[in-house]
Amino acid sequence: MKTNPILLAVCCCALAMVAGCASPGVPQPPSLRLPMRVDNLSAARKGDRVILTWSPPGETTDHQIMRWPSTTRICRMLNQFPTNVCGEVVKEIKSGELATATPGARRPLVSFEDVLPPALISAQNQATYTVEVVNQRGHSAGLSNQTRIPLVATAAPPADFRATLDAQGPLLQWNVPSIPAPTPGVSYSLRIYRRASTQAHTQAQGKKDFALVGELPDQVGIGEFRDRNFEWEQEYDYKIASVTVLAMPGRAAAEVEGDDSAALHLVAHDVFPPAVPSGLQAVFSSVGQKPFIDLTWAPNTESDLAGYVVFRRSVSRRGEASTLAVVSAAPVKAPAWRDNDVQLGQTYYYTVAAVDVRGNQSAQSAPAEETVPMEVR
Repeated sequence: MKTNPILLAVCCCALAMVAGCASPGVPQPPSLRLPMRVDNLSAARKGDRVILTWSPPGETTDHQIMRWPSTTRICRMLNQFPTNVCGEVVKEIKSGELATATPGARRPLVSFEDVLPPALISAQNQATYTVEVVNQRGHSAGLSNQTRIPLVATAAPPADFRATLDAQGPLLQWNVPSIPAPTPGVSYSLRIYRRASTQAHTQAQGKKDFALVGELPDQVGIGEFRDRNFEWEQEYDYKIASVTVLAMPGRAAAEVEGDDSAALHLVAHDVFPPAVPSGLQAVFSSVGQKPFIDLTWAPNTESDLAGYVVFRRSVSRRGEASTLAVVSAAPVKAPAWRDNDVQLGQTYYYTVAAVDVRGNQSAQSAPAEETVPMEVR
């Protein structure tokens, strides 16, 4: 039997249509290549600079990977929130020019610093920031989330910032020549920051940057701060910044940090001895036992105290005197000590010195004197 070629072609075409093999599907519109809008814009102010950070879009609005150049517009509006327009374009940044602030992050962040014009600085002003990412045709999916920054004036960091070290620890001092003129709802304070500057200590403490250690009112004149939460034999860096506190009616309270002072480096090396012990007394006793002399004195209060060293000098009835020498075998922990090595008829002179855990030793106390009689009962 011969096969009709025309009939065979018709049958094959019909089967293909039933199976759907030749169906092109629902036509898809061409991609607009609109970058996704930014949703995590944040802003922080430091002095006259506003630091903006955000994650640049990695996809288009139709979920295609961004393979095309884009431009990010940095938008700033004065005293308007929210806004539906870009307003003043502070800067246009090409996608290849964005500086990554978090290399290797799952969702990288980029940053931009906007230097505020002096004419905008006022306690009455606020700036609204937003960013808009546009494609090669200048189209976008809309403005990002919006964030507000107060434009109140900040004070300059203190002058003559210095650090010294004494037995109580680091002492920071500075001079404030002036602060901005008083304004209703505006006040100023100073923040003192510290970081460990040795790598081993930084890793042990889990600190990689400056941490706040104190805050004081910002006042014209000489100021000082005692760092009591430190460790001996460590190295530290200190810096100080003025903070403007804004509390205007109808607005949420805000704080703006001014510029930092230059950082100071300090090595907390302990070369300071404890205080000299006081109140030393010597008392002889021998009732029913071998003669001895008990010493007592007022305790020292240093947190790093290791103990006390006892010195003794003896003088016989003939006037023969020994040299002053240490008689305690090791630093005495308690403010008391018993001398069991005494002789009848001898006079003994005692002094006590305090010593800390790093071996710094105080001067000797005022002496205490006691005589062992020739006959004891």
